[in-house]
Amino acid sequence: MKQKLSISLLLCLLCLPAWMAAQEKKALQLDEIVNGAFRAKSIYGITPIPGDGEHYTQMNADGTQIIKYSFRTGEQVEVLFDVATARECPFKHFDSYSFAPDGGTLLIATETTPIYRRSYTAVHYLYSLRRNTEGKINNKVERLSDGGPQQTPVFSPDGNMVAFVRDNNIFLVKRLYGNSESQVTTDGQRNAVLNGIPDWVYEEEFAYNRAMEFSADSKMLAFVRWDESAVRSFSFPLYAGEKPHADEYEKYPGAYVYKYPKTGEANSKVTVHTFDIKTKVTRQLKLPLDADGYIPRIRFTQDPNKLAVFTLNRHQNRFDLYLADPRSTVCKLVLRDETDTYIKESTFDNIRFYQDHFTFTSERSGFNHLYWYNLNGSLAKQITEGEFEVKDFLGYDEENGTFYYTSNEGSPLQEAVWKTDRKGKKTKLSAGEGINTALFSTDFKYFLNSYTDLNTPYVITLNDQSGKVLTTLVDNAALKSKIEEYAMPRKEFFTFQTSDGVTLNGWMMKPADFDETKEYPVIMYQYSGPGSQEVLDAFSISWETYMASQGYIIACVDGRGTGGRGAAFEKCTYMNLGVKEAHDQVEAAVYLGLQPYVDKNRIGIWGWSFGGYMTLMSMSEGTPVFKAGVAVAAVTDWNYYDTIYGERYMRTPQENPDGYQAASAFARADKLHGNLLLVHGTADDNVHYQNCAEYAEHLVQLGKQFDMQIYTNRNHGIYGGNTRMHLYTKLTNFFNTHLK
Repeated sequence: MKQKLSISLLLCLLCLPAWMAAQEKKALQLDEIVNGAFRAKSIYGITPIPGDGEHYTQMNADGTQIIKYSFRTGEQVEVLFDVATARECPFKHFDSYSFAPDGGTLLIATETTPIYRRSYTAVHYLYSLRRNTEGKINNKVERLSDGGPQQTPVFSPDGNMVAFVRDNNIFLVKRLYGNSESQVTTDGQRNAVLNGIPDWVYEEEFAYNRAMEFSADSKMLAFVRWDESAVRSFSFPLYAGEKPHADEYEKYPGAYVYKYPKTGEANSKVTVHTFDIKTKVTRQLKLPLDADGYIPRIRFTQDPNKLAVFTLNRHQNRFDLYLADPRSTVCKLVLRDETDTYIKESTFDNIRFYQDHFTFTSERSGFNHLYWYNLNGSLAKQITEGEFEVKDFLGYDEENGTFYYTSNEGSPLQEAVWKTDRKGKKTKLSAGEGINTALFSTDFKYFLNSYTDLNTPYVITLNDQSGKVLTTLVDNAALKSKIEEYAMPRKEFFTFQTSDGVTLNGWMMKPADFDETKEYPVIMYQYSGPGSQEVLDAFSISWETYMASQGYIIACVDGRGTGGRGAAFEKCTYMNLGVKEAHDQVEAAVYLGLQPYVDKNRIGIWGWSFGGYMTLMSMSEGTPVFKAGVAVAAVTDWNYYDTIYGERYMRTPQENPDGYQAASAFARADKLHGNLLLVHGTADDNVHYQNCAEYAEHLVQLGKQFDMQIYTNRNHGIYGGNTRMHLYTKLTNFFNTHLK
C-alpha cells in the first residue's frame, strides 16, 4: 500500500508542471477578439504586372508607395511610385491602383467614397511608367478628370484611353490628345437610368461593379444600360448619429432613397449598346432577351468583332451566351446551359476568352466542372470530371495548353490548387491539406499559394509552376507563438447522421480546460445559405473562440443546401428555402444533446443575415431544443428581399405562394420557443430593417416576449466606432444570462 501511494504521489508530481503551465496561460479577452489581436497576417492587393511574368506589385501599408517584387525571390526590386518623390503629386496617400493592359501606366485612386458593397467613387490620377532613353520615367502625376470623382475607370487595350462613369453617364479620356474628355452618354440620372454601372440588385447579387468594355482593337466601347424608372423605391431614415456624425440631420432626420426590386416586383430594363469611338455612333444590340431577363456580364473576346453577352431568364435556370457584332448589332447564340433549378452566379467570372476558345463551368454532371468550347459554341472537351467541385478557374496557359484551377477533390472541407495539361494529365500543385488559393504570374511560371488549415494560420509561399516552394513570404510564426500564451480552444471536426439518413459535417470547439465528466452549455453558430460553407479546414479565431474560452461548447453544422457536396445536396432546398435547413439545425442540436458532456437543456443558436433567418426558422421549427437564440440582420420573409437572390432559389411569390409561406419566419412564429434577441441596423440597404420591425410587431401581437437591439445608421455589416464591441458584448451577456 505504501508503495502504491508513492507511485501515485510521483505521478501527481510529474503532472504538476503541466497543470501549472495550463494555469499560467492567459485568458482571452473580448476586446482582443473584436479588435483583431489574433487576426492572421496575410498579403493583400497583389497585382501581377501585365506582360511581365517575373514581377508583381503591392502598395505599402500606409498607401504612399507601390512596390515591385520578384516572383522568384519575393524580394523588393524597386519602388514604382512614391507620393513623396512624384512630381506635381497633390495627394499624400492613395487607396488603390491598377495597371494599363500593357503595364505602362498606373491609375491611382484617392478620396475613395463607398456607395454599396462593391461600388465607390474616387478621384483618379494617371502615372506613366514608360522610360526614356536614359532609363528614367517622367515621374509626373496627372489628374484623370477635373469634372469630379469617377466610378469604375477602365483602360483601353492600347492604354491610350480611359472610360469611366460619373453621375450615371459614361465619359472618355483620350491620353494622346492631352487627356481630352468627352461624354459618351447623356441620359444618366439617379434612380432612373444607369450607363456602364449596374443597379443595386445586379451589383449585390451578380457580384460586379462595372458594365463597360473596350474592344480588342480599342475602337469600340460596349456598355449595359439600366432603365430603373419602373422599379419601386425603398427608403430608410438617416439620423445625425455619431462616428460618423451628420450635422444636417441634427434636428430633422433625412432619408436615403434608392431603387430596390423585391421578389415578384419589376426589375430594371436592360439593354446593351456599343459606341464607335471614331464616328461617335451609338448602337443598340439586337439581343433576343426576355422582357424580364438579366444581363449579368458583357465581355469583348480577342476578336474585336465579337462581343460576348451573357444572359439569364428571370428564373435564372437558362444561361445563354451570345456573340454580337458591335457594328451590325447582330447577336448569335453560341452556348445555352439549362437546369431544373438555377445557374450559380460563380459561372460568369469563370468564363474566359482565348484565341479560338473559351472556358465554361457547369453543374450539368451533378458537380461543378470545367469545360472547353470553341468560339462557335462546340464543346472541345470536358477539362475536369468526378464527384468533386471545381471552386475557381485560375487561368489557361496558351503556350503549353495547361489549365489551372482549385477544387475540393478528396474532401468537401478542403481545397487544393491543380493543373491539367492538354493530354489530361492532372497534377496537384499545393502541398498542404487544408484550404489553398493561388495567384499566378501572367506567364504561369510562378504563383503565390495561400494555405491554411484548422490549426494553421495563413502560410503564404512563392512557388514555381511545378508547385515547388521557392520562398515563404508569410508564416504567421508570431501569431502561433502568441496563441501558445493563451488558454486557446481548438476546433475539431465531427460528422453525424440525421433521422432522415443525411450525413452532415460539423466542427466543434470545447473549452481549453474541457472535462468530459461535466455537462456544458452549447452555442451553435451557422450561416446555412445556399452554396455557403462554414465547415472548412481553415484557421480562425473569432467571438465563438472567446465564448468557448468562457465555458461553452461551440458547434457549427453545414446542413442541406450548403456547398461543396454537389448540386443535389445544395439544390434540394429549391423553392422551399429555410425548411430543410432549419430541420437540420434542430437535428444537430438533438445530436449534440445526446453527448454525455452536453447539457441538452442549455443549447443556443445564432447567425447573421441568412444565418439570422435560420436562427428564427430553427427556433420555430416545432422541436423545442433551443433555449436561446440571436438573429442578426435577419431576413424574416422572402417577400421583403430582392428579386435576383430571392427568385433564384424561390421563383416569384406569384408562382410559388406555398413555398413563400412555408419559408416565412412569420408563418411559424407562433411556435417560437426560447429566449430571442433580434439585432438590426437601421441603414441596412441589403436586408432592410423592415424585416426586423415587422417580425417584432408580429411577435408582440402573438404575445411572444423577446429582446431587441437596434443600431443607428448602421448597414448590413453593423460596424463603426464602438459598434462591434457593443454588439458582441450584447451577444455575450445575452447567452450568459440564458445559458449559464
